Amino acid sequence: MSTPLDPVAAMSVGGLSPLSFERAAPAADGDASATAAPFARSLSAAVENLQQLQSTSNELAVRAVTGDLDDIHQATIASARAGVTLDLMVAVRDRGVAAFTEIMRMQA
Repeated sequence: MSTPLDPVAAMSVGGLSPLSFERAAPAADGDASATAAPFARSLSAAVENLQQLQSTSNELAVRAVTGDLDDIHQATIASARAGVTLDLMVAVRDRGVAAFTEIMRMQA
């Protein structure tokens, strides 16, 4: 009897690695703080990443204005990357506030 051929393994494509919040095992007793910690870490890491992108963008903008930057595309790409990331963070914040407002409305 032949073993079935796995098309993903045949193309030498590895599986997806778990995301950071998927690695933590949830608490057996249903403790909400144990499951909230990975989410909080993910959010704080996203904010730190945004701050780093913005500081890189600001540094490249200053270098572009002073003439120390050889390739202006670097500053443009860094600025666009920081802007898109900021838009994403604002959208996540707005959805979080809307969810909180909806929960408070249901409790009243």
